[in-house]
Amino acid sequence: MSNILALDLGTNCGWAVDVKGCVESGVQLFDVKRGESPGMRYLRFNSWLKEFQSWHLELIVYEQTLARFAKGGSQSEIAAGFATRVQEFCAKNSIEHTAVHGSTLKKFATGHGNSKKPDMILAAQKLKAGVENDNESDALWLLEFAKRTMVTA
Repeated sequence: MSNILALDLGTNCGWAVDVKGCVESGVQLFDVKRGESPGMRYLRFNSWLKEFQSWHLELIVYEQTLARFAKGGSQSEIAAGFATRVQEFCAKNSIEHTAVHGSTLKKFATGHGNSKKPDMILAAQKLKAGVENDNESDALWLLEFAKRTMVTA
């Protein structure tokens, strides 16, 4: 069984991890506080990601940032910045990584590639009780997608 971390990259970063069959999930906030440099969010993200080193991860999966560029704006830039840091972390720690296109994830979760956020949340609540926002739901579905399609027994 693989130890997998799934990330919905952004200021409100959804995460889900499966370590030896035990699943945990949540949302980690990486906002910039008043008077701080925008780069502080990336330093916080790097520190947070390092906390997962002891989990002996074998795979990190995240939502592909290219899909977000169509929307434009700072959230696309932030997601892309986090993606490069994930790639760097994986390279330093010999961890496999892959990105999943947003419409592929939506189709996997709901059967429709253009599902809306409430649909993804409702579908994720079948995986884990208490899921309340789209960031955590996307991370849970990324984790489930990886477990079902990328991991061999």
